[in-house]
Amino acid sequence: MTTPTTPAPSPRYRAYVLFILVVVYTFNFLDRQILGILKEPIKADLGLTDTQLGLMGGVAFAALYTTLAVPIAWMADRFSRTWIMTGALTLWSGFTALCGFAGGFWSLFLARMGVGVGEAGGVAPAYSMIADYFPKAQRARALAVYSFGIPIGTALGVLFGGLIAAAIDWRTAFIVVGLAGVLIAPIFRLTVKDPRRGGYEDIPAVEAPAPKSPSLGEVVRTVAPKPSFWLLSFGAACSSVCGYGVAFWLPSFFMRSLGLTLVETSWFYSGVAFFGGVAGIWLGGWLGDRFGGKNKGAYALVPAICFLVALPCFLLAMNVKSMLLSFLIFLIPTGLNLAWAGPVITAAQHMAPANMRSTASALFLLINNLLGIAVGLWFFGFVSDLLAPRFGAESMRYAIYFGLGFYVLSATLLILASRRLRKDWVD
Repeated sequence: MTTPTTPAPSPRYRAYVLFILVVVYTFNFLDRQILGILKEPIKADLGLTDTQLGLMGGVAFAALYTTLAVPIAWMADRFSRTWIMTGALTLWSGFTALCGFAGGFWSLFLARMGVGVGEAGGVAPAYSMIADYFPKAQRARALAVYSFGIPIGTALGVLFGGLIAAAIDWRTAFIVVGLAGVLIAPIFRLTVKDPRRGGYEDIPAVEAPAPKSPSLGEVVRTVAPKPSFWLLSFGAACSSVCGYGVAFWLPSFFMRSLGLTLVETSWFYSGVAFFGGVAGIWLGGWLGDRFGGKNKGAYALVPAICFLVALPCFLLAMNVKSMLLSFLIFLIPTGLNLAWAGPVITAAQHMAPANMRSTASALFLLINNLLGIAVGLWFFGFVSDLLAPRFGAESMRYAIYFGLGFYVLSATLLILASRRLRKDWVD
């Protein structure tokens, strides 16, 4: 029997690759979300409004993050994904450190744009690598494990950012976190190999020539006619308006409406983000793999149900008097809010063949993040400023109430997607 010329990676090495990808994704969200806990001291120091903070956290980051992700992902379908991710990690971490030297709104705005430029190369190549390292039956769980970087990074950004800012100042928090990411970049490059495109489980007996790299136009023509691609993208985007927006503004709600200090908020919300987020992401990935094998529609239906349950849980958690009870209830919607990651990303991966995955993922992320980050973070801040003359310090509470309606829209779009997934699926 002829043996493959490219051996399958060992389970131990695949586990290591997934671990280091989670570490990189953790820094991705740590650098992205640290601004959420530092908003109040920055606002007091630089004299900013909630709308300006929303623009700085959302539009400044998302404008280049989302648009550059597509051409960078197109490169990742042709060139080394590990080199692209190494450069991206170095760039966004360096700009995070530069945020600590900002003297006003515009200098901080531009530094956050730099963070977005770097992070544009961090996600789509990783999605593609995971799809090439893990068999189809394990991908939803592997992508769910990768997505642990979201709650871990959010929790560490909130915790370390808040504690460093309380002990020293907000500028030092940016510098310390940014420099830590720069140190991880060479470790990633030296230890992670770019896998064979197409997945190890499909290796032929004799090594076949690499498939022709498709053009951006070819990828667009592949996914654009598929209703599932648009329903998944806009469904995820609507949930991200809530997910990113609420995650960014809840620390302000805790401090303004519940009277928590910066340190108390750091411990409280980092615990919610970590425990709730990890449990929710794993649950979504497990359910996706559990039911998606028999019914492709489950990859969209599971998150839709989660969002409909999350909405009343958020409202309840924001209105109970006991902080312990509030913490426990917040775990539920925080977890359900992130349960979409594994199933929906897996489904988006299967809207195109293997040699188009990075670019197809970037097109999905373009829609998801342009609306979710740019609109979500700005929307809550804008509504808060709009309601401030009437509700004062409680304006953020009502802005969050209003914004939770995006969960209903998201669930509706994902339910529609669940009915089309089987027809649009590419194995």
